[in-house]
Amino acid sequence: MKAFFPDNAVEYFVSYYDYYQPEAYVPSSDTFIEKDASVNEHIEQMRLSATKALLERKDVIVVASVSAIYGLGDPDLYLKMMLHLTRGMIIDQRSILRRLAELQYTRNDQAFQRGTFRVRGEVIDIFPAESDEIALRVELFDDEVERLSIFDPLTGQIAQTIPRYTVYPKTHYVTPRERIVQSMEEIKTELADRRRVLLENNKLLEEQRIAQRTQFDLEMMNELGYCSGIENYSRYLSGRGPGEAPPTLFDYLPADGLLVVDESHVTIPQIGGMYRGDRARKENLVEYGFRLPSALDNRPLKFEEFEALAPQTIYVSATPGAYELEKSGGK
Repeated sequence: MKAFFPDNAVEYFVSYYDYYQPEAYVPSSDTFIEKDASVNEHIEQMRLSATKALLERKDVIVVASVSAIYGLGDPDLYLKMMLHLTRGMIIDQRSILRRLAELQYTRNDQAFQRGTFRVRGEVIDIFPAESDEIALRVELFDDEVERLSIFDPLTGQIAQTIPRYTVYPKTHYVTPRERIVQSMEEIKTELADRRRVLLENNKLLEEQRIAQRTQFDLEMMNELGYCSGIENYSRYLSGRGPGEAPPTLFDYLPADGLLVVDESHVTIPQIGGMYRGDRARKENLVEYGFRLPSALDNRPLKFEEFEALAPQTIYVSATPGAYELEKSGGK
């Protein structure tokens, strides 16, 4: 694809899991299966690169899988969390380091790798999460950004000095502290309501289970800003209402974008089935006290939501199904 479009940003957006076992509960055997996953760092970098390109450029081609209909961080919050650095701006080192931590970058003065930063005197080196080829050097003089440079993270060789640079978050799921605090209050309210409902139905085990699990998550969010399975609280973190569609890759697309659905006779039924399978699994988790009802909103798009969000679309298939034939008037 890059050979056909050498001057465009050709990006890749698929699931970043090498292995993924979703959280599930099997009532017949009273078996709870913990979420287990292995993230492919290179694919994660390419996903971040894809959304960065969509936010910065118009000439972008994204090759994506059905992963595009699954929940992604809110683009508005993602934009607000960016760190903009300009040569000559007044900002102290501590403020830069604090902002990098908010973007979920970690300090590592020994192993400099993607999504980390290191500090040497008044020099801060940042390895952007969406890149595997370049790094940023920020040189300070007192509380002023004296110089910004792009360099090779392997050799340390300076490629160029630049007037400004934007550091993107390490993950799509970054959330400002004030939104986390507000979300925690909303989660506490839902927890109280859910506990009352379970007690009224004499479901004592489920009430105890949801109370313990949610309280632990709240404590982790308060201390660290995140918890394991934080995506189950995405409704609150993104400020959505009950049942509202989650933000996805489609929210990063421009209004005049073009969607090409390849092998649509296979892809369209697959898109339609994603929501139903996810819903059935999560309903068990909610019913038996493993998750709050709001976890049902951590989901892929429904088919009608996909239709509403999709820009102008071309369906490509040698054997089109009924849906594509209907869209094309049977031609």
